[in-house]
Amino acid sequence: MVDTTSLTRAVDHFADRLRAAPQSRLQRAAAAEALGLARELARRAQLLEDPSAEPREMPDAGMFAAADQITVAGHDLALVLQSEAEVEEAVRLVEEAQKRAGV
Repeated sequence: MVDTTSLTRAVDHFADRLRAAPQSRLQRAAAAEALGLARELARRAQLLEDPSAEPREMPDAGMFAAADQITVAGHDLALVLQSEAEVEEAVRLVEEAQKRAGV
């Protein structure tokens, strides 16, 4: 079994920072960056679960739902990752998105 603790911690940290961010920061770019990350994490999880199916895109539920969306997508992905390399790549995606979001 692969240890995905680093991924869930990174996702939870980003989500906490989003929840604490002012609305103006969310409107500028943070929420859009988080939605993009959530969509990518969800896409990766779906492809690992069923490589033959076309991944469904996570809907835009609004800027105040962005933290919850990355949390759900990140934890879902953590459940299906199969190698340490996949975990490291997912953590890198989260950390880069958080930097771009500025939170």
